[in-house]
Amino acid sequence: MIDNYFVPKSLISILPKNSGRNNIGRITSRHQGGREKRYYREIDFKRDKVNVPGKVLAFEYDPNRNVDIVLVQYTDGEKRYILRPLGLNIGDTVNSGEEASAKVGNSLPLAKIPIGTPIHNIELHQKCGGQIVRGAGTAAYVLAKEDAFTQVRFPSGEVRKIHNNCYATVGQLANVERKTEMLGKAGRSRHMGIRPKVRGTAQNPRSHPHGGGEGRSGEGLKQAKTPWGKSARGLKTRKKGKYSDKLIVQKRSKK
Repeated sequence: MIDNYFVPKSLISILPKNSGRNNIGRITSRHQGGREKRYYREIDFKRDKVNVPGKVLAFEYDPNRNVDIVLVQYTDGEKRYILRPLGLNIGDTVNSGEEASAKVGNSLPLAKIPIGTPIHNIELHQKCGGQIVRGAGTAAYVLAKEDAFTQVRFPSGEVRKIHNNCYATVGQLANVERKTEMLGKAGRSRHMGIRPKVRGTAQNPRSHPHGGGEGRSGEGLKQAKTPWGKSARGLKTRKKGKYSDKLIVQKRSKK
């Protein structure tokens, strides 16, 4: 982090509080609410500043994601935020496009990235911007090239074919230690907008399938269920016969 740099107002905006409610006020995502005021940082997932070098000005904490972000100033004067890859330093230069080299922080088509290279912020469809591998400490790897597609291994263990013209950013994302971080106290959770969870067995039978019974009776079912009566263990939620099934070379590994 360095001082005395200017962040354009176009890159930040107040993030509205929805507290897990939809447009008619009903809770659709539980255990949310009461967080501190936040600003949303506009992240450049598309990396469409082709062949325009940019200099890394600073690293910043982003409360909306678990990985730090990087403020980049391009040679034409424009500033943008990108996700911070591991190994990128203040003062380094990043670039994007087919002519960019496969070094950390650069964004280029999968066809130009060597086999075995760690990548992140990967496009699934051309010119749609990076959609996957955007979490702290994550990285996918280029496995092979096959006709018009590149085989990529995701952190889940899934191997999928992605079109060669789709862009990806080279390098593993920073904040690798995020998975071992301890919040330390309940108050920090509340400041982050995470409300307490209540066990299903502690609720009444009208609120949860596990509720009710005399004393501590447990679940009382052969299989654990969600509050809406669906199976809570091992139920596959992926749509059968999805169009992208033909692009999956190997399904994700079981944990």
